[in-house]
Order: sequence, then structure tokens, then C-alpha cells
Amino acid sequence: METQGLVDTFGGVQRGVVDEVDGISRFYPNPGKPMLIYLPGVHGDWTLFSSFRALAAREFQIVEFTYPRTLTWSLAEYAEFVLSELGRHNIESGWVLAESYSSQVAWAMLEQGNDSAFRVEGVILAGGFARYPIRPLAVAAAFALKVLPHRFWRFLFWAYARYARFRHRPAPESREAVEEFVRRRTSLDLAAMRHRIELIVGNDPRTIVCGARCPVYLLAGWIDPVVVTWPVLVWLRRNCPGFGGSRLIWPADHNVLGTEPAKALAQLSTWISGNRARRSLES
Repeated sequence: METQGLVDTFGGVQRGVVDEVDGISRFYPNPGKPMLIYLPGVHGDWTLFSSFRALAAREFQIVEFTYPRTLTWSLAEYAEFVLSELGRHNIESGWVLAESYSSQVAWAMLEQGNDSAFRVEGVILAGGFARYPIRPLAVAAAFALKVLPHRFWRFLFWAYARYARFRHRPAPESREAVEEFVRRRTSLDLAAMRHRIELIVGNDPRTIVCGARCPVYLLAGWIDPVVVTWPVLVWLRRNCPGFGGSRLIWPADHNVLGTEPAKALAQLSTWISGNRARRSLES
């Protein structure tokens, strides 16, 4: 991995090995380029973001996160952690690329609004949502993580790794990161995932989304058994004043950034550059 210009922070301390550390951010500076802040899905780390990052680093400055394996944090505390780390990097504004679960963290960041020194320029939901559209599915997932033994999940993730080697063949960096993804799925990690799903079940950010004035976009895969995209899309069109558009990418799945990184990046770049051009004309 290219590490030139890379900044790792954990409580303000430089780290040499980051894949074993919880609660950490990495900053890839690219002066003069737009700022992109990647917040991960329910797995809570950057392991499935690597192919997208490798492509996007040419066009953006990037900050990526791995969340702590906490069993107690609220969504507001997740948002505070993100904002604190952005402050450590002296980042004052940027686009939030919120994957799946982290759409809920993005809404919590917007809710803090003027209480934060960071300005959200826009939100791009990658398989994200306002309120989760099928609550019983999330309840069932949390229950399964609670009652099924770790050896079952070890086998399931082993099988996923075999599948991912084929599925991520257009994205070599993601394919290589799958082994790290599987290795990180410890018992504590699964408990943290369950807690995040429970936060999804208990959260209703629709009032926040209805007040969102920054640009909001939805990026999703056509093959998504985790989040049913159409009800999410219809609701955003009707209720989110900042909603600017959507793109469903074939043949991407729920992990749209990892399975079709080039197509996802092309669409994301179009949205961000279009907004920057409009702001330049208005000023």
C-alpha cells in the first residue's frame, strides 16, 4: 500500500500498524482536491474500501475510518468521534460518503449542525437509507448475531471470502483486503456489529433528513439483499429537500463501492464536480 503522505491517528498518536487498532482514521492528502470522508458499513472498518480508495485518491483527498468495537456508543457518539478525528486532521469541510449503517452516523452529524466546526458539503449514501426500510430483517440479523455461535460465523465469513475472490475480480485491492476483513471478525467484533444493527433498529432520522439542505445522493447496487433500494429512493425523492439524484449500478451488490469501484467513482465524481461548478457560478 502506498503510504506517502498518509496520516494515522489514534488519540493523536502516530501508529505504524493500523489494521489491529480500533477507533482510528487515516488521511490521504491531495492538496487542491475535494475532501471525501468515508464512513464504513456495519462491519465498521475500511477493509472493503481499498479498491475504491486506490482509484479515488487521484481525484480526492480521502479520510477513512475504522470504528471502535464499542457495545455502548450511541449514534451521536459515533458522530462525535468522526468529527473529533476530522478536527485532528484540521479538516473543516468535505463530502461524507456514508456506507450502509453509516448513513445513520451521517444524519447524526447533520443534526449537530452549528455545534460542529466541520461543515458537511454533501452526503452520498452508498447502500444507505433514512429509516431502515425493513425493520424485522434488521431485528432478525441482530438476533442471529446474538444467539449463533462464533464458529458458525467463522464458517460463513470463510465462505464469503471464497465468494469474494470471484465477486471482486474487477477490484484487486478489495480482493486482497478480504482476508483482513475475515480476520477482523472476532467475537467482540460481531458483538459490536450487533450493537450497530440495534442502533439502526432504534433510530428514526426522518425529521433530520426532511430538514437536510446540503446535497444528498443515493448510490446503490442493483443486487442488494441487505437494503431494499426502491422504497428508500422513493422516500428520499418525496421528503428530502436536498436530494439531488440516484444511481443504481449493475451488477454491483450491497457493497457497491467494492464490487464496482470504477462505476461508483465515475458517478460520485460527476455529482461532486457538478455541485462545485454550480457553487462557483453562484459566487
